[in-house]
This record gives sequence, structure tokens and C-alpha cells, in this order.
Amino acid sequence: MNNPTYHSVHNRFKLNGFHLDKDDLCRVAYSFIKEGEAFERPVGIFILDWFDEKEYIEMTTSGTTGAPKKIKVNKQAMVNSALATGDFFDLAPGNKVLHCLPAQYVAGKMMFVRAFILGLDLDFVEPTSTPLERNDETYDFAAMVPLQAQHSLAQLGQIKKLIIGGAKVSSALATELQQVSSAIFETYGMTETITHIAAKRVGEEAFQVLPGITVAEDERHCLVVTAPNITDEAVVTNDVVKVLNENEFIWLGRIDNVINSGGVKLFPEQIEEKLSHKIERRFFIASQENEELGEKLVLAVEGDPFVIDDAAFGELGKYEKPKVVLFIPKFLETPTGKVLRKESLSSV
Repeated sequence: MNNPTYHSVHNRFKLNGFHLDKDDLCRVAYSFIKEGEAFERPVGIFILDWFDEKEYIEMTTSGTTGAPKKIKVNKQAMVNSALATGDFFDLAPGNKVLHCLPAQYVAGKMMFVRAFILGLDLDFVEPTSTPLERNDETYDFAAMVPLQAQHSLAQLGQIKKLIIGGAKVSSALATELQQVSSAIFETYGMTETITHIAAKRVGEEAFQVLPGITVAEDERHCLVVTAPNITDEAVVTNDVVKVLNENEFIWLGRIDNVINSGGVKLFPEQIEEKLSHKIERRFFIASQENEELGEKLVLAVEGDPFVIDDAAFGELGKYEKPKVVLFIPKFLETPTGKVLRKESLSSV
């Protein structure tokens, strides 16, 4: 297909084994809305929105950096994003693809758009933490969040190419994923950039941008994304990065999370990497006000208190060792499972 538009459905597209055109999809959508399972209803709503007369889809941002807000995303930009993903990951018509993400969010919507536009054979399943349970199919491509990948390690060999997004892949999980024979990528993106704009093989340091996208740093050393086929304006992020060239960057952490302790700038995410093999429970690094240092480093651990062996902090630099360990019964999260650090700290 040359220059597909959002009105197009590729003639190789399949949903759960059935060839469907635009009219078929709309009938399926009504069925999902009226009689479908809870996870199918958002798909029905999305399909009807996709084929209506409007040139945009309304989406809600994840709320990681503030209150979730509704934004309008251009449908043709979503098509262009799907084409860029197809180029980058070498997806071809007829490729068998697993869709196991919630359809309410941009990543779940984009899996459908890629399938419509690229002519993929899409298996759509309930978005559980164990999406490959009782499923022995082989897939050319799939997308998961880190939790799903963690719970599917024994089955990931069924997927030739897997992308993981929605939250950072911990170094502990990355180590396990490198033992899997599949090609596994961590992605970088957000709702505003219509899901991922860059990816890297798990275990590698630098992200590589998708076709048609370039990156730069602003005066804060935060990432600026230019993607003319996807968004009219450059997207200025709060992600501190080291840009290697206009196509590659290394992610260092969120500027909102940077801690200034006694004049030393500390990136919580980098300290968390060093601790990820040492602490079995969920945890994060944050700070509390301190008269002497300005901010003191805090380790927040989910669940009941226990003794953490000093050896766990052996890899940390002089300023990276937490001054306080706090135990929080249950971390607060966004709907997509990202931990809300400040709110979790305030809850104790």
C-alpha cells in the first residue's frame, strides 16, 4: 500500500484469525461494546472513534509528571508512527503479532493501528500479567510492560521480536531478558509522541531513534524530540539525557527526581540500577528536606520492615548511600502501573 491513510485497512489484516475490513471492524466494535468482556469494550470504542469523521483521537496522558490530561492526537500522525515502527522493526504484511496491552492507553491503541496499516495478523488477548499463559503460538512481534515480561520469562522464546515499554526495565530484569533467545528491545516514548520514538536492545546503553525523528538537548540537558511526521511542534521532555548525535541518546533520569544533597546532584534512577539486584522488593530512591544538606537521600521500600544488609550498598558511591530507609505498606501508582514517588512518600 502506498501512503496509507487512517481510512485504510490493509487487505492482509486479521483479528484473532479473521480477515476483517472496515465494515467488519465496525460490526465487531458494536459487539465488543454491547456484549464484550470488560477489556474488549475500550477496543470497540477505539475502533468506532478511529473510523468516524474526525481527524483526531482523544487520549489521556499517563499522569507520571502531573495530573492526567486529555490531548487530541492526529490520526494520520498515528499512521505515520505505525509506519516508522514497521520500518524500524522490519514488520511485514502477514506477520503474526500478539496484542496483550490495555486498549485504553496509547500503546494499546497503537498496536491496532499498526495491524490495520501494516497488514498484521493480530491475536488480541486479555491484558493480564501472564499474557502467554496457556498460549503456545509463535509470534513475530509483541509489546509488553516490564511486569508482563517478568512473569513470562519462560515463554518469551515464542516471540521473535519483543518491545517493552510503559516503565523502565530494571537492570535485574534486563539481565534475565538477555538469556532469552528473542530480540528484545526497551522503548522510549510517551502519549505526546504517540508511543515510542526510540528503542534499544536490552542490555545496551544508547537509544536509537525511529525513522524521521531527531533528538537534541535543551539548556537543562533534557531531551527535545523533533518528529515532524508525528507532531507539529518539538516535544520538550523532563528526561535528563546525554545526546550522542541526532539519532542516539543515553537516558540518565527524570529532572523532577534529581536530588541535590550537599551540592552533589544525584540521579535516583542510577542509584536504583545499582541496588536492583540487591533488594528483592519494589523500592525507589527519593529525598527529604535536611537543614545541613538541603536534601538527604532516602530509600523507600514497599511492605513490612526488614533488616537490609550493609553489603547491599557496597556498589554505591560516597554520596549515593541512603541516610534513611522508609518502609511503605503499599506504593501509590498511576493507572499504567508507574510508581508515584512523592505521593507514596507523603502517604507515610
